[in-house]
Amino acid sequence: MKKKSETKSIKHLLENQREELLRQAEITQEDRKPVELDQSQVGRLSRMDAMQVQEMSLEQERRREIAIQRINAALIRVAEGEYGSCLHCGEGISSKRLEFDLATPLCVDCASG
Repeated sequence: MKKKSETKSIKHLLENQREELLRQAEITQEDRKPVELDQSQVGRLSRMDAMQVQEMSLEQERRREIAIQRINAALIRVAEGEYGSCLHCGEGISSKRLEFDLATPLCVDCASG
């Protein structure tokens, strides 16, 4: 369990990460729209490129949604005073691991096992 000042700082960092992910989702919203079939304006290769951009954007959005879910779960653990403890074994997660990924829910042993 972290000190109150550390917890407040971690909460702030997690909220900032979530806001940045939401901002990125808003910026790339246009890229995820369906590609229109209009051969008079877009050639076959250009349409294929547009479809590829759309697919990549959809995958990025999927990953952002997962990251936001992980951040939300970490914020719940912060609020409940359980942040920094492994969800599987209950042991403390190393500070180096948490520095790398603030939302990580598992210690190294449980994540690799």
